[in-house]
Amino acid sequence: QLQLVESGGGLVQPGGSLRLSCAVSGANLLNFSVSWFRQAPGKEREGVSCITKRGGSTHYADFVKGRSTISRDNGKNTAYLQMDRPTPEDTAVCFCAVRQETNGCYYSNMQSWGKGTLVVVSP
Repeated sequence: QLQLVESGGGLVQPGGSLRLSCAVSGANLLNFSVSWFRQAPGKEREGVSCITKRGGSTHYADFVKGRSTISRDNGKNTAYLQMDRPTPEDTAVCFCAVRQETNGCYYSNMQSWGKGTLVVVSP
């Protein structure tokens, strides 16, 4: 059974940095693209970043472009999202999700989700 577990959330100061991890079990991560989402209090869930199966292509939402880096280590069955210079507006529950596709990465029709990790950006 495919399972995703996020970690790395917590309290971070504005201007700091943190790295979120998404550990996958029950399947070979190489068969999936990986996407990160976030849901801020009172708002809908939105796509943040995604990466193709072998990591050759990535996409970032405009609100994180230039201050986030998505990566993956297929040997460890883990994906990552590095977040730099966060602001209080980045406070959200962050989720990873996977989709089994030949090409590309996506923010829809995800096959499996983690339960999320809370990121709070505050002085």
